[in-house]
Amino acid sequence: MADEAQGGWSEEAVDHFLRWRRIGARDGAAIRWFHAANGKARAGEAARSDVHMIEADVLLRGGKGGNGDPIMAHPPETDSDNTLQEWLKEIVNTNKGIKLDFKSLEAVRPSLELLEHVKQHLRRPVWINADILPGPNGNNAVVDAKGFLDTVTSFFPTVTLSLGWTTGWHPDKHNKGYDWMMVKEMARICNTISQPVTFPVRAALVRQSISQLRWLMQQSDRYSLTVWTGKEDLYSVEDLLYIRENFDKTRSSDLIVLVT
Repeated sequence: MADEAQGGWSEEAVDHFLRWRRIGARDGAAIRWFHAANGKARAGEAARSDVHMIEADVLLRGGKGGNGDPIMAHPPETDSDNTLQEWLKEIVNTNKGIKLDFKSLEAVRPSLELLEHVKQHLRRPVWINADILPGPNGNNAVVDAKGFLDTVTSFFPTVTLSLGWTTGWHPDKHNKGYDWMMVKEMARICNTISQPVTFPVRAALVRQSISQLRWLMQQSDRYSLTVWTGKEDLYSVEDLLYIRENFDKTRSSDLIVLVT
């Protein structure tokens, strides 16, 4: 068995935190997140908080095409006071799961090499994320799917993959959801891998995509959804309730991650 599997890297987050009695029910909505824990101040705040999962963004110093150290930053930023090595050193001493969101393919391999050095100390959920397809109103600035998956699985063949679409949202017009072409292409890509996959989907675009996303969930019991919200997005409580009513809350992550 791969080392990372022993520590729960392929275990569903909800099962891990339920087993450790950090949540009271098998419901992904009970899992609390700290988003964009990139700089040293934010990472320190996340480490001291009572959240279950910490999300942070990784790119190479200098931005896309850069050749520096992996750092914790979100485009358009290209520098940071925190490197991935420093970030891992702090977070590894907590009991929190992590989600590393990669903004470029170039950052993946050197980052996974650093992660490999601490994997024995990370006996908790670890998610590796990238947007690998263009989605509703999204741009084509995606991380190459084959290159990303080949690299990640060569290092950690059982880690939980978080595979998303680039998206956009406009308050002054009707926003189309995830269409059949988008979900079927994602299903085709994921059909070639064997580890758990969670699909981050934008809350304001889910209700109009229920049929497509339910179909995607039916393709494998390894799949789940992670529902996130854009800072400026408009959506209603009824929309969120509708989402929960239409997906199995024990299978779906049903996580609301506030984008800052």
